Amino acid sequence: MSTLILALAAGAVIGLALGALGGGGSVLAVPALIYLLGFTPAAATTASLIIVTATSATALHTHATSGNVRWKTGALFAAAGILPAMAAAMLAARVPEPVLTAAFAAVAALAAWRMFSSSGPGRQPRPVRPARAAGAGAGLGAVTGFLGVGGGFLAVPALVSVLGLRMRAAVGTSLLVITVNSLAALAARAGSHTPLHWAVIAPFAGAAILGAWDGKRLAAKVSGPALQRIFATVLMAVAALMLADALH
Repeated sequence: MSTLILALAAGAVIGLALGALGGGGSVLAVPALIYLLGFTPAAATTASLIIVTATSATALHTHATSGNVRWKTGALFAAAGILPAMAAAMLAARVPEPVLTAAFAAVAALAAWRMFSSSGPGRQPRPVRPARAAGAGAGLGAVTGFLGVGGGFLAVPALVSVLGLRMRAAVGTSLLVITVNSLAALAARAGSHTPLHWAVIAPFAGAAILGAWDGKRLAAKVSGPALQRIFATVLMAVAALMLADALH
């Protein structure tokens, strides 16, 4: 199968997951780039940042037109993650590839666990605590910069539990945070010598953006908990594969 077809298929699947599930779909971008398209872990995390930025910015526009983005709250939360995202992005270029792969496997497993456990009763919003909000924003920025993932599976719960947003507003606002953090991480990697294969990245990102629209329609037809369980199972398998590869 040609590289172009693989890139389009992988992008469409990841976009479908993003559209149907919100946070978490982009976690599959890095393993797809490594195991299907032959990227190194360092190149895959950089390419993933480009894909995440494009898809998140597109989805942000959609949520903003629906009034589901809390701009001031999101900007403050994102601001706390800008420097950690840039620092983590520079650190990632110096980390051995097996370590980077194992770290990504751990985050993928965490994302799967979050999805398995999120079908229970929703949390009640808590009073906003600036220190906790800054810590959560910084942690999310570091994860985005180091591993090239959007971190929606971490951002949405943090915005609900730490900043007291309702779920719909948390999903929309998380896209603002993810877009800002991804751009910061990309800026930090701008001077690196990591090759960017635009012939793969561009169709991958385009297919992901289009797939996200179909994912929204899929979410209206299939129950959210069922989709989350299916995706979490796939994600856990990917995490196990990557951990085995890192330890090989």
